[in-house]
Amino acid sequence: MKIPCELIVWYVLPSIRRELARELVTTHGLTQAEVARRFGVTDAAVSQYLKKKRGINPEIENSYRYDDFRAEVSRAAERIMGGSDIVTETCRVCSMVKRSGMLTSIYETHTGFHAPDCICPE
Repeated sequence: MKIPCELIVWYVLPSIRRELARELVTTHGLTQAEVARRFGVTDAAVSQYLKKKRGINPEIENSYRYDDFRAEVSRAAERIMGGSDIVTETCRVCSMVKRSGMLTSIYETHTGFHAPDCICPE
């Protein structure tokens, strides 16, 4: 059985990176190379995030909470531009995904089991 943290790594973190990359490039004018350096990934990975070839997650994108997710990512990008670090902001967005119930949906979709108590909204 998969543990919730595995699903975060496989499905949630790539979506957060994709949305953060898009926000940092389109809204804040960073280059793909700068975003890649800050994320600790290759320029090609950032290119794939921006072209939606990586980081796609239907459970997040089709969630009624998707606008909240995008808003949290936007706030995270603002804080990053103000000096906060990627790790802190990624954790904040991930916590929002857990609190919102989106992780529960991801867990149940990908495992076929009822979500354990440890991923219920905080």
